[in-house]
Amino acid sequence: MSKNKLQKLELTWIGKGDEPKLEPRILIENPEYSYGDTNTENILIHGDNLLALKALEQDFAGKVKCIYIDPPYNTGNAFEHYDDGVEHSLWLNLISQRLKILKNLLTDDGTIWITLDDNEVHYCKVMCDEIFGRNNFIQGIIWKSSDNSNNDAKQFSIDHNTILVYSKTSGWLSKKLMAKEAQAKHFKNPNNDPRGPWFDGNPISSPAYRENLVFDIETPIGTKISAPKNGWRWSKETLFEKMEIGEIYFNKDYTNIKRRTYASDSKGLPPSTLWNDLEETGHNRQAKYEQKKLFPNFSKEEWFATPKPEKLIKKILLLSTNENDIVLDSFLGSGTTSAVAHKMNRRWIGVELGEQAIIHCVPRLKKVIDNTDKIGISEEVNWQGGGGFKFYTLAPSLLKQDKFGNWVISQEYNPDMLAAAMAKQEGFTYLPNEDKFWKQGNSSENDYIFTTTQFITVETLDSIHDDMQDGESILICCKAFQKECKSKYPNITLKKIPQMLLDRCEFGKDDYSLNIVNLPTEEATNEEALIDEVNIESVQEIRDNKEVDNQGTLFE
Repeated sequence: MSKNKLQKLELTWIGKGDEPKLEPRILIENPEYSYGDTNTENILIHGDNLLALKALEQDFAGKVKCIYIDPPYNTGNAFEHYDDGVEHSLWLNLISQRLKILKNLLTDDGTIWITLDDNEVHYCKVMCDEIFGRNNFIQGIIWKSSDNSNNDAKQFSIDHNTILVYSKTSGWLSKKLMAKEAQAKHFKNPNNDPRGPWFDGNPISSPAYRENLVFDIETPIGTKISAPKNGWRWSKETLFEKMEIGEIYFNKDYTNIKRRTYASDSKGLPPSTLWNDLEETGHNRQAKYEQKKLFPNFSKEEWFATPKPEKLIKKILLLSTNENDIVLDSFLGSGTTSAVAHKMNRRWIGVELGEQAIIHCVPRLKKVIDNTDKIGISEEVNWQGGGGFKFYTLAPSLLKQDKFGNWVISQEYNPDMLAAAMAKQEGFTYLPNEDKFWKQGNSSENDYIFTTTQFITVETLDSIHDDMQDGESILICCKAFQKECKSKYPNITLKKIPQMLLDRCEFGKDDYSLNIVNLPTEEATNEEALIDEVNIESVQEIRDNKEVDNQGTLFE
């Protein structure tokens, strides 16, 4: 076997296989399932999530504040809604393709939160280090996902998931959380202080030595209080100011000073990496109970198999977003992320491939809008209903092969769809002008695109040119044109469709999903199932080379 082929196989094993050339599809609204406010910016997409992310990229790159995904964990279990068992490196490769687009969608101060279990979380972490940058790794959060241990476990009762958190750029800061009631019990008000409850005990010394913070404090009785080893926490001027307002005061025998902290001045607490408070972040059984309340007429088999509790998503959004920010979930499942984002007045985008987009997500989100779901965080956030969402599907592939194997424009495309698709292909914004038929979209103030299936003649070209203003330019995409048109005007470019598109992307492919079939059988090893056109001797050759080089991979 050639060295290049071996290297290619190695890359596939570690989640770095060839990147697919994705077709940038247009999105088509299905009004039958859209609901509520017709001016809403909330989007629910039913379709392959990799193609859907590519479809969103042009309009939403750099605009999404928070991404939460709960992908199949690759446990080897076959759930009703996800085939959760994929060859290890293939799973990594499929996730990698999605993460790269998701990164492009994030704002510079945006974050992505990925829930996984130990089957893949550590490998995914290494892959995310490469995609997002190791410096942009924020934390791995341990979320207690079970409210009761498995007493029949043979080794350990698995009671947690890990949430990987990455930022788009370095320097991200989480929002602070207000102290919960249990944490605030040490605030008292025994003297009826008008500023409210308080406590003494916060540090008064500097965490590191600074010479300018080392000074004596003279007391009202004429004694002096020496500075701590590293000095006081504040300069002399600041410390005396705090004394004047009562934040710093002398103890009873004037041997030291105390610092008073008021509950009203609290700026919140940084979040912990251990989320084990079931009341605050919920648990899996609670999420399934929410399903039962949402869909009382469903059988147990019809409920979504692996939902997340609304409280978990609420905490993530509290830490990472503000009202009106955009939240995205490309493995929407039963719709939890979108439901919580809606109740918290965030804009949202949800993508779901399976039929649960219609069976679970649509009715659930309708209930949120109508304020009839009464589950999860509704009471906590005082949700009163309102808003809406638009339901989209992916347009079919722009090109298809005819019976002779030639690529032709799909007959499913009407003129408006074709114009929108070509605008997206060429990086233009589809925005038809009501007065100028040839202004179907623009990439800048004076650069336009016009798509037609008509034969472009010199007369047609002259007519468009005469209608153009100084400084304007246009790209014309058509099936054919007179050869005299080719270079007649320097500000008019002509391209033929479909020829201009053929090498750009994979047309005619509608499924890049993680619902992998053809799982390894008893007769086929994982390596054989993964590699096309490679026999068992080739696999052994790779193993032999590894032994000779004595260099294992990170994902071996």
